[in-house]
Amino acid sequence: MEYNQEINFLLADDHTVVRQGMSMIVKELYENATVFQVENFVTILEVLKNHPIDVLILDINFPDGNSITIVPEVKKLYPNIKIMIFSAFDESIHALRFFNAGANGYLNKLSEEEEIKQAIATLVNEGKFISAVTKEKILNSYLLGKKINPIEHLSGREIEIARLLVKGYGNLEISNALNIQKTTVSTYKKRIFEKLQIDNLAALIELFTFFNEKV
Repeated sequence: MEYNQEINFLLADDHTVVRQGMSMIVKELYENATVFQVENFVTILEVLKNHPIDVLILDINFPDGNSITIVPEVKKLYPNIKIMIFSAFDESIHALRFFNAGANGYLNKLSEEEEIKQAIATLVNEGKFISAVTKEKILNSYLLGKKINPIEHLSGREIEIARLLVKGYGNLEISNALNIQKTTVSTYKKRIFEKLQIDNLAALIELFTFFNEKV
């Protein structure tokens, strides 16, 4: 592996300490690397427009959106860029969605430093990084002949409320339909969005459509 390569990295995370830590790791790995840091979606696109970025290391959630929406956009504009999702969220649940969207790798923020270095080096040299966890998911998906569906990780009540949301029911209508408090509906809605790593109703509808969930 050529660790003296001149590579342009873009680190996108809304937490400064995460960006600084990852920047140090990247510079230890590639001393000639140029590392750009951004904290929101808008700046990601600005940097990509003005600089030739080779590797984008991207968190999932930002104050102005979820990365599942920007990955396909970035890949369409810059097809040769390598995108590594860097998140604390459960890889076994979310990684395949991002691979399907166009990401080249998925790495957990709780990984040891050497694991992070190995993942980045593999991404740079081979064009992708797939962990043992994700490989198993892909194999199971292939053998079972179906997509790994994150909706299956919702509880029965969460699925019930999610389906009503997809049908267009408001919180008050769901409250009346299920005979529960409106605040309880809000709590469930927040939990559903967190589990599925989405931040709006349109994304929920998209998920139900993608996985052909009945509503």
